[in-house]
Amino acid sequence: MHSSKKHKIWIISLLLISSLTLFIAGCGQQNNNTSKKDPDQEKKDRVPLTEKQIKKNINAKKISVRQDEQKELTQEYQEVSQNQNYTLENPFVKVNPYKTSPLSALVVFHTSIPASVKYTVIGKNNETTLTNKVNGGASTVHKVPIVGLYADHANRVRLDVQYQNGTTETKELTLNTDKLPANLQRAKSSVSNKKADQMDIGDNKLTVMNRTTQEPFAVDSNGEIRWYSTLYTQHVVESWSQGHLMILTKKDNSKELYNSLLETDALGRVYQEYQFTPKNKRTLIHHDIVELPNHNILATVSDGSVYGEDTIAEISHQTGKIVNLIDMKRLLPKSVWYKYKADKGAASDGSASPGHDWLHMNSIEYLPEENSLLVSNRNQDLIFKLDYRTKEFKWLYSGKKKSAWPKKYHKYLLTPEKGTKHTGGQHALTQLPNDTGDPNKENILLYDNNIAVTNGPKKTSGKYSQGTQYQIDQKNKTIKQTWSYGKQLGKQNFTPVIGNAQRLDNGNTLLTFGFKNGGKESNIIEVKPDGTQVFNFSFKHGGKKGYVYRAYRMPLYDGNYRFE
Repeated sequence: MHSSKKHKIWIISLLLISSLTLFIAGCGQQNNNTSKKDPDQEKKDRVPLTEKQIKKNINAKKISVRQDEQKELTQEYQEVSQNQNYTLENPFVKVNPYKTSPLSALVVFHTSIPASVKYTVIGKNNETTLTNKVNGGASTVHKVPIVGLYADHANRVRLDVQYQNGTTETKELTLNTDKLPANLQRAKSSVSNKKADQMDIGDNKLTVMNRTTQEPFAVDSNGEIRWYSTLYTQHVVESWSQGHLMILTKKDNSKELYNSLLETDALGRVYQEYQFTPKNKRTLIHHDIVELPNHNILATVSDGSVYGEDTIAEISHQTGKIVNLIDMKRLLPKSVWYKYKADKGAASDGSASPGHDWLHMNSIEYLPEENSLLVSNRNQDLIFKLDYRTKEFKWLYSGKKKSAWPKKYHKYLLTPEKGTKHTGGQHALTQLPNDTGDPNKENILLYDNNIAVTNGPKKTSGKYSQGTQYQIDQKNKTIKQTWSYGKQLGKQNFTPVIGNAQRLDNGNTLLTFGFKNGGKESNIIEVKPDGTQVFNFSFKHGGKKGYVYRAYRMPLYDGNYRFE
C-alpha cells in the first residue's frame, strides 16, 4: 500500500513537471514570436503619416457630456440670481458650487440700487489675505465667485459693497470647508527663505501647481493650499481667455488615459469639452497647449504612429476638429528621426513605441506679432523658432555640431558666444520682452535640466539644473547667456525630467525643480535677479507621479473673469 502510494505521487509529479515545462516552452515561444521584428513592417512604420491619417488617428471632436451633467446646477444658480429675496443681509451661499472645486464658493444677492462689489478671504496673516474685485461694473444683481478658501476651516469672507450714490456697506460670512483629499493630506510641504514683501503676490496671486498626475492645487505664500480641483490632470493646466482655465483630464480618476480637454474655471464650471479617442489607446495630447488669437487650441500631440510627441495640431474651438498640422518628421532632417537611438538620458511616457520618442516636444509658445512658434524638444536637446504660416525655421539652437546638419539647415543655426552653454533636456521655452530697442534681438527664458540626452553638454550633464535667460541676435545668428540661477544649488536640485521657468511681473523668476531627488520632492523657488531667494516651497510624497510638472504664479480670479 505504501509503495503504491509513492508510485502514484511520482507519476503525478512527473505529469506536473511535464506540463509546466510545456507551459514555459509555450510562453517562451510566444515571447520570441512577439519580439521578432518584421523588417518590412518596421520600414512601413517609419514612413511619416499623411495629414488624413493623423487626423483619423487622433479622432478629435467637441462634446458636451460634462456641460450636460452640470445643467441642473447652472439652471439652479440662474434661478437664484433672479430671486430678489437674496439680499446682502441674507445672501445665497454655496460652497463647492460645481462639486469639483471644494475651496471655492458662489455668493448671490440683490441690492436696490446699482453697486460694485469686492470680496476678501481673510488670511492667517496679512500677506495671505486675498482680495478680488467682482468684474462687470455696477449692478443690482451680484454673482460673486469666491476663490481662495482654506480646507477644513471656518473661513471669514468679507463682502464690501460700494453703491453708486457713494455709500458703502459690509457683510462678513463664515464659509465652512471639508478636509483635503487623502492624496494631499499625506503630502508634506514646507516654506523657507520667505520674504513676502519681495514676492510677486499682489492682492490675489497664488502659486498654482500643475502636476504630472493627480489633483492640481494652488498655495499661498505660507505654502497652505487655497484651491484644488478633484479632477486629476496631466501636464496641462493653462490660463485661458475670459479668465478661464484649460485642463487635460480624463473621464474619471480611475481611468489611465488623459484624453479630455476641458475649458473650465476656478469654481469648476465647464464651458467647453474636447475629446480624443485614439485607436492605439495612448494619451495623445502631452506637455503643452496654447490659445491662438482666434481662440483655437494649439497643442503638442502624438500622431498615432509608432512615433510620439513630434507633432503640433491646431484644434478648432468651435468644432473640436483638427484644422492644421505640423509633423516635425517632415521639417527636421531624416537622419535625426529615422534611425533614432535613445541615449540613457532619454525619457518616454508611453506615447511612442520604444526607440521612437526621438523629439519629445515639451513646450510651445505662440508669438502673435510674428505668427511664429517657440518650441522646446527634450530628446534632441533642441530649441527652435518656426514661422507658423510658411513652416520655415527662423533659428535652431542645439549642441549638435554644424557639420552634422545637412547644409540647408546651416543658415538657421545659432552660434553661442563665449560663456554660453548649450541646453540639455530643457523645458518651458518662452519669449521675454525685448528691452534692447533692436528688432533683431530676442530674449528668451527656459528651464535647463542640464542632462545630455543626445546633443547636450556631457561635461556638465547631471551636475545641476537651472533657469536660463538668453539673448538671440536673429540677424547674425548668435546667442548669449545673460542670466541663470540653479547652478549654485548643485546636484541636490538636479532634475533629469520636467521643470519650469516663469518670469514674474516684478522681475523675479519662479523656478520649478519638479523631479528633485528622483521625483520624491518638487522644489519651487522664487528668486530675484541678483539670486536672492524670496520663496522656497518644498512638496514631498505627492503620490505616484504626483510631482509638480510646472508651477505658475497667477490670480485664479483675474480681470477678465465673470461668472454669468
